[in-house]
Amino acid sequence: MKNILTKLLLLFSVPVSLLSQQISDTSYNPVINNPAYEKGEGPVIFIDEGHNNFHTKSERYSAFAKVLEKDGYILKGYAGEFDGDKLSKGKILVIANALNIINANEWCVPTPSAFSDKEIETLKNWVSRGGNLFLIADHMPFSGAAAGLAKSFGFEFTNGFALDTNSRGPSLFSRDKNTLQNNVITNGKDASESVNIIYTFTGQAFKIPEDAVPILTFGDNHTNFLPDTAWVFNNETPKYNLKGWYQGAYKKFGKGRVVMFGEAAMFTAQLAGPDKNKIGMNSSYATDNYKLLLNIIHWLDGKLE
Repeated sequence: MKNILTKLLLLFSVPVSLLSQQISDTSYNPVINNPAYEKGEGPVIFIDEGHNNFHTKSERYSAFAKVLEKDGYILKGYAGEFDGDKLSKGKILVIANALNIINANEWCVPTPSAFSDKEIETLKNWVSRGGNLFLIADHMPFSGAAAGLAKSFGFEFTNGFALDTNSRGPSLFSRDKNTLQNNVITNGKDASESVNIIYTFTGQAFKIPEDAVPILTFGDNHTNFLPDTAWVFNNETPKYNLKGWYQGAYKKFGKGRVVMFGEAAMFTAQLAGPDKNKIGMNSSYATDNYKLLLNIIHWLDGKLE
């Protein structure tokens, strides 16, 4: 195990300053053969930009927005606290990597909630009445910041790093390995929308309630590391195997729907570091990731049943 930890220190210990070098790949432009709506005629999708989000519509989630706009949806940034009247003007709310202000520049514990108790209650009520929430919370500190909101819907986030300690690279989920589950979201409406292989790029692991349906399930090759500071691991870092834990799942909640994911880069198209390595939907091996994004939104929209 000491050798494994040494390799982790070399391969995964990335300073926050390097993470800031992640920029959007503006050349990413997937083909959507059968858009769900004519351009600009679909429902409004809000992307949260009011909670110190690491991913926003105009920056790191611009490719996320581009894919959905090509599918006919209307994408808008959501500023400020969550309010029922304002939320009622959209059909789907996406929250990606929100943070409490104290962690905006310090990725270390404590990691308090990015949302007030009032906001969490507002979101619960909105979903219960028919709203649709897509909550994405990455490795710590993002998972800690969203844990309270996730718990209100029955999900248990862990404030750590889910790392593949065998390949020490992006995590592969596939139908062949039974880590990419067979369900309405992974199947899509026909064979052209079926998802067979998904790659994620670190992230967190979580537990799901009994009424949730898994999408991404960890095998025994992943370990959860719980450092005090992001990307800093040592021999004292708490850790445990993640077999049977999850990185993606969904459920109905009242009249609404909820999708939870523990990794955000998988739905981006980024160029990272001085070598501008492709990370996300633009990666040569992550060719099904954008289809999974579309299927998730279609399920939240009620177009997949």
